[in-house]
Amino acid sequence: MATLLLVEDEPSLRLGLRLALEGAGHRVLEAATAQEAWPLLREAELVVLDWMLPDEPGVRLLDRMRQGPYESLPVLMLTARAGVRDRVEGLSRGADDYLVKPFAVEELLARLEALLRRAGKRKVLRRGPLLLDLERMEARLEGNPLPLTRREFALLAYLAERPGRVCTREELLEAVWGPDYLGTPRTVDQHVLQLREKLGEDPKAPRFLETVRGVGYRFREEA
Repeated sequence: MATLLLVEDEPSLRLGLRLALEGAGHRVLEAATAQEAWPLLREAELVVLDWMLPDEPGVRLLDRMRQGPYESLPVLMLTARAGVRDRVEGLSRGADDYLVKPFAVEELLARLEALLRRAGKRKVLRRGPLLLDLERMEARLEGNPLPLTRREFALLAYLAERPGRVCTREELLEAVWGPDYLGTPRTVDQHVLQLREKLGEDPKAPRFLETVRGVGYRFREEA
C-alpha cells in the first residue's frame, strides 16, 4: 500500500479514480487545485497530477516541486493533451510518466505500480516532511538539507524504517554501531539528543523521535 495524492479538479473523475486506487489497496489524498495539493505533498509517496487545474497548470506545480523539497517524488501526469510536444514538455519538466485522457483504469494502475517499484529501487524514504536518501545518505526536512554525520543518519534511518516500533538502546547499538562496539546505551542517548537538535525537536513533544522510558526510542507513526 502507498499513499497517493490525486490532484484532479473534475469531481466525478476524482471520485472514480479514488475508488479505483483505494480498491487497489492504496491510501488516497485528494486535491482539486494546486494550492490544495501543496501542503498534502509532504504525506504523498506518489502524485497523480492533472495538467489543467483551476488555479494554475499542473506543470507549474510540478516545476515548484522539482525546484524544492519534492524533487524526487514520483509524478504521473493526466491530461487531454495528446500531442507529442505536450508529452515531451510534461516529461522534460519532471513528470515520471504521462497518461492521456480517456484512459483505462487498469493501465493507470499498472503505470502507478511501475513507478512505485522504481521509487523503491531509488531507496528514498519519506516520513511526512522528512526525506531520507538511503543511497546518498542525505536527509532533508521540509526541503532543507540536514547536516547529519554518517552515524546520525544511520540511526535516524534505522528508526524511520520502523515507524511505531520500539527499538531498545541495545538493538540500536548493535544495528548502527556494530556488534563489536564497546560503547554503552548512553552513546545512543547522546546521538538521539544531537538528532533532536538538528531536527528542531521539542523533547517534551517530539515530532519524530519518541522516548520510551526505560526501553529505548521509536519513530512516531504519525510524523
